[in-house]
Amino acid sequence: MRTLCSSTLIGEALLIMFAGLVAMKLTDVGTGTIWAVSAVAIALCVLLCGVITRPGAVYVGWALQLAVLAGGLVLPTMYAFGVVFGGLWWCSVHYGRKIDVLKAQRAAAETAAETAAEAAAGAAPAAVRPA
Repeated sequence: MRTLCSSTLIGEALLIMFAGLVAMKLTDVGTGTIWAVSAVAIALCVLLCGVITRPGAVYVGWALQLAVLAGGLVLPTMYAFGVVFGGLWWCSVHYGRKIDVLKAQRAAAETAAETAAEAAAGAAPAAVRPA
């Protein structure tokens, strides 16, 4: 899940940066306000990449998706980007969790196979075991 969600968040940080540049030219909102809001959102995206596996981080990610969607109030194109990145976020969380479960199952199966192989070999000492 970490890789998928982090990739989505970095892409979203880039989107927010470019949207800030566009909003400076196409809206009447002050430049300082645009960059303050954009900087906080970008920082949140980047920081969230590092803590995405912690409890509550996915919910903060959903709040960020809503904030990007709300950016459509300033720059109407952000409605479309908000929907796209909301969908990407859902896919990242949903399929990322499935991948994590499959990885854990595979690791457990490999451990069980190694244990069974050692038991079948009569638990020979490590120096005698074939590599």
